[in-house]
Amino acid sequence: MIEETYQYALTITDQQEADDTFEILVGYALQAGKDRLEAEILVRQNLGYLAGYHSNETRARVERLFRCSHPIFGALLASGAPTPEQAFAWGQKIGEDLRRRKEES
Repeated sequence: MIEETYQYALTITDQQEADDTFEILVGYALQAGKDRLEAEILVRQNLGYLAGYHSNETRARVERLFRCSHPIFGALLASGAPTPEQAFAWGQKIGEDLRRRKEES
């Protein structure tokens, strides 16, 4: 159900519907043991991340309706869309950081 709710959130165009859906998603996170602030941050990060897989139009709408941004690339209106080269470089950096942490632990 949670996955379907996130997918549905990406199609919303109405602010009230976005607010209602946000509360549902926050509720799922609260049930998983997050406090309210953690839940809101998690939901906004998830929405921003998921919107990054869609068109710039969808991403901008989701960021506006849910007051979120991509957790790595930032807000589309502030940072613009990453080029494929930038996205690859970020992915490579994150992978290297994760590998380094694993080796250190």
